[in-house]
Amino acid sequence: MRRAWRVADVRAAEKTLMAQLPEGTLMQRAAAGLARRCALLLDATGGVYGARVLLLVGSGDNGGDTLYAGAALAKRGAQVRALLITPERVHLAGLAALRAAGGFTTRDLPTRADLVLDGIVGIGASGGLRAPAAALVRDLGTLRGRTGERALVVAVDVPSGVAVDTGDVPGEAVTADVTVTFGCLKPAHVLGPAAVRCGEVELVDIGLGPVLITDPAVRIAETADVADWWPQPGPTSDKYTRGVVGLATGSAQYPGAALLSSSGALAGPSGMVRYAGSAHREVVRAHPSVVVAPRVAEAGRVQAWVCGSGLGTGDEARTELRSVLATPLPVLLDADAITLLVGGEHAEDLRRDAPLVLTPHDGEFKRLAGEAPGEDRAGAAARLAAWTNAVVLLKGDRTIVATPGGEIWANPTGSPALATAGSGDVLAGLLGSLLAAGLPAVRAAVAAAYVHGLAGRRAALDGPVTAPDVASALRPVLADLLG
Repeated sequence: MRRAWRVADVRAAEKTLMAQLPEGTLMQRAAAGLARRCALLLDATGGVYGARVLLLVGSGDNGGDTLYAGAALAKRGAQVRALLITPERVHLAGLAALRAAGGFTTRDLPTRADLVLDGIVGIGASGGLRAPAAALVRDLGTLRGRTGERALVVAVDVPSGVAVDTGDVPGEAVTADVTVTFGCLKPAHVLGPAAVRCGEVELVDIGLGPVLITDPAVRIAETADVADWWPQPGPTSDKYTRGVVGLATGSAQYPGAALLSSSGALAGPSGMVRYAGSAHREVVRAHPSVVVAPRVAEAGRVQAWVCGSGLGTGDEARTELRSVLATPLPVLLDADAITLLVGGEHAEDLRRDAPLVLTPHDGEFKRLAGEAPGEDRAGAAARLAAWTNAVVLLKGDRTIVATPGGEIWANPTGSPALATAGSGDVLAGLLGSLLAAGLPAVRAAVAAAYVHGLAGRRAALDGPVTAPDVASALRPVLADLLG
């Protein structure tokens, strides 16, 4: 598992650590790690010696890190030029080190560069980039290296212009090929559109770990976590002990939702899938192993319910939702079930002891919460989770999972390929299967999002993706994941 911390917590930890070390130690550690990664990138494109390196240098420690890294590259024979954004506030010791190593300053953006270090602003900045930095950033794409390709861009700590604590991009911002960050990850590395701007993220250890005593702002699951959590059958398991998931999804008008949620559930770890709804004939034809019934009340015993995908919003759908929420079982509400909650008729049913998972996209989130997630998607998901006493899975390229207690997870496997009709139905079925198999709601949501994202990526390898493609990709993805 990886973790990311907010700026205030990082600053507090840095202050504690700096009090224990000689002055300038942290900056030298950061600069050394930054220079090393830059050298590796240059080695892959012709070598450090003779390479043209452009430093975009702002004020403060971020600019200092950049200048010291530039000095290290200049000592290895790189042609290093520093464009000072605010010369009157430049890190003087860093600038002296660069000049002593043979580097120079420049007033204008050159026409050629093999590598650009973005040290315009660091984690303490707020708001989008302002002139002249914004104009410089817009022109970075015009720089060409010795091979004729676009210059590589390395962001120092975070890409300049992103909102570090929320992952928002409020204006002009750098798009990096690589971001070298120091001490710990920050939310912008894993949340929202900022995460895409980071490119590949490399974490340089500067000794911050032991003094980061606060809880992380964001957690990020890794393959080993998901594989460890995933329920596996044992020698004494049977279809009932593995869990039975109930699906109250689809309808005569939207039978596809029933088929897709069934596909997702069948790929999961539960031992049986029961379907209850008006699409039961279509479901059993496509999936003979699914046990079907026309209504929730006639479905039989299950360990968790999935409700809402393609259910409709009429009186029959309301009755089915009420039946599901009346059970003492874990429940996942998706799509139409979330829409039915907006009128408030079922609001009192949300204050239930059994686990509840909500899986809205932005439009459903707005209808339920009264406003769009906005620039702080993680914070918005956490507020909705607290209000509904539910685990909230807010869909998106960087899907967020939030708990009523304020714990936030960011999914790292998202893919634009999943922005296709019915993909969420597959996710709902898979997540419901994990709930039925006994996985706690937050882990079920995080694991399902992770695997669903991998399936989207795998399906995209063969061209344009449809929801059935995502469902089909689940099994090979899980075979790779679980070994």
